[in-house]
Amino acid sequence: MGIAGSACLVRVGVAAVAGVATALVLAAPAIAHVQVKADNPQAGARDVTITFTGEAESPRAGIKSERVVLPPGIGPQDVRLAKAPTDWKLSLIPDGFTVAGPALKVGQDAVWAVTVAQLPSNATELPFKTLETYSDGTVARWIEIPETGKPEPANPAPVLKLKPPAAVPTGASPTPTSAASTPGSPAPSATHRPTSGNAIGSNVLWILLIVVVVALAAIVASVRWRRRSRS
Repeated sequence: MGIAGSACLVRVGVAAVAGVATALVLAAPAIAHVQVKADNPQAGARDVTITFTGEAESPRAGIKSERVVLPPGIGPQDVRLAKAPTDWKLSLIPDGFTVAGPALKVGQDAVWAVTVAQLPSNATELPFKTLETYSDGTVARWIEIPETGKPEPANPAPVLKLKPPAAVPTGASPTPTSAASTPGSPAPSATHRPTSGNAIGSNVLWILLIVVVVALAAIVASVRWRRRSRS
């Protein structure tokens, strides 16, 4: 194989690696910065445990509190703490609740859960606006409600999707839901969004970089070996 053929091989190899890298990046799912899930995400369900995960995105400070604004149909009196980081406590506030305690280590996600007496029976999804405070005073405001058909907002609130309510037996009256509470808007404060990427995105980028370097090294070594063989 001549020099021109070797150069062509290098170009083909680089293009192939770039194509694989692009495909992997495009296939990676978008990940919310505060995630929410429930053990029984069904409208009208009782004693439902809702678990939140606040991703640690600051490279210099740990999370010390999470304030959650409850959606209509769930009041602070309907919530009790089920799980939280060590020494974190639950405090009820007019529009929701706060879990807080000693600051977590830098890079450690905040995971907490609450048990709700009953989910609203007429809802299809429940947004939980969340304010995440770090030990250096930085506040990440995950309070923007995603809208169907529109791009994801810069600071999306975690949203719990609900299944339809269970069928009511004939002759039985529907179980009333808890009194609705109107969540207030979070108080304005000087905040900024942490700029570092999440851990999963960083891992994907490192893997792609390693793949590219290894592939290019193999191609260059092959070209040099062919040149030495000819000489």
